[in-house]
Amino acid sequence: MDETRIHKYLSDSGIMSRRAAEEAVRRGEIKVNGADAVIGQKIIPGKDRVEYKGKEIIADNSHVYIMLNKPVGYVTTLSDEKGRPCVRDLTEDVGVRVYPVGRLDIDSEGLLLLTNDGELANRLTHPKHGIAKYYNVTVKGQVTMEERRKLASALVIDGYKIRPVQNTVVTMKPDYTTLKMELYEGRNRQIRKMCEMCGLEVIKLRRVAIGNISIGNLKLGSWRYLTKAQTDYLKTVCKMK
Repeated sequence: MDETRIHKYLSDSGIMSRRAAEEAVRRGEIKVNGADAVIGQKIIPGKDRVEYKGKEIIADNSHVYIMLNKPVGYVTTLSDEKGRPCVRDLTEDVGVRVYPVGRLDIDSEGLLLLTNDGELANRLTHPKHGIAKYYNVTVKGQVTMEERRKLASALVIDGYKIRPVQNTVVTMKPDYTTLKMELYEGRNRQIRKMCEMCGLEVIKLRRVAIGNISIGNLKLGSWRYLTKAQTDYLKTVCKMK
């Protein structure tokens, strides 16, 4: 049987992060076969009995994949030193600890993927896989063709030349325009900085799809499991199948 370190076992169980597990061990809250666990201790899953505050912990290594419709005002982290609301607050009822894949800034809303499959998450966020992300971006006023051409050019943001971002008009009214943008990168606040460079003021920014996975009619602040077809699609894109 393969051994695993106690903090990894507890993280795989969805109870806490590895760092939190180490702190729990130091506080004497973790026992292995009735004795206090020690930092770095190895166990054999299925053979050794692990308890946290008197309750037996059984790690479930099955993977969970969900989509969340993140509202504005939530940070894409599991905790925040400033005490701001986190996406973890919206996914506590998943039953296992899931982690955000990539990021969506606090002022933006829409589709966010979360999983406990570390390999898939790492591959999805690696630039070489280049999975497209689609955003509906609403800006003040009517966007001109010249402004759209500039948005679609290879702009230089923070000293880095970005890949051209295609855009199409979704809605155009006298006081606002909604554009659909297709990104293959995900630099920090990239769309907002692009719009600022083009003299456009962002009113609302919403991610609506990642690849062929669309947010659909998922209610704001709610989550749901990905279908098997959707997880198979992500694994195919990331060359895991």
